[in-house]
Amino acid sequence: MDRAQKAEQVSGLAKTLSETSVVVVARNHGLTVAQVTDLRIKMRAAGATFKVTKNRLARIALEGTPYQPLGDMLTGPVGFATSTDPVAAAKVAVDFAKSNDKFEIVGGAMGATMLDINGVKALATLPSLDELRAKIVGLVQAPATKIAQLVNAPAGKLARVVGAYAAKAA
Repeated sequence: MDRAQKAEQVSGLAKTLSETSVVVVARNHGLTVAQVTDLRIKMRAAGATFKVTKNRLARIALEGTPYQPLGDMLTGPVGFATSTDPVAAAKVAVDFAKSNDKFEIVGGAMGATMLDINGVKALATLPSLDELRAKIVGLVQAPATKIAQLVNAPAGKLARVVGAYAAKAA
């Protein structure tokens, strides 16, 4: 890898870090290409990414970002799971770590807040941004639905009473 490629990789990682809201640092001890590909597919499906970079280049990319303290976690073969959704990357990483013992979560950060392993696991248990939006829409729609039911209820009762009298008269 020549100097220009390294500079391009550092700038790409720095750009990714500036656009993300959560970073999960994970150590991969001997994952196969198929396993890493599977992880990346799962990350992409959740709206997250997983990138393995050289630790030295990652430390340079971390400089000047709120994630600079993550540099202390960069020992051995590590990768960054990132996402704009604060929960997506953590959720996929924790699920993948449960099924694969060669993948170990080291820690992470959410903005300027540093997370240890337990913090990342706790973050993974939270509902995703889409789930929260769905719950809010459901809560907003519920009163309107109830009002519509209440308005239609007297008319329905009246129709049933008239129908009963019509059936009785016949």
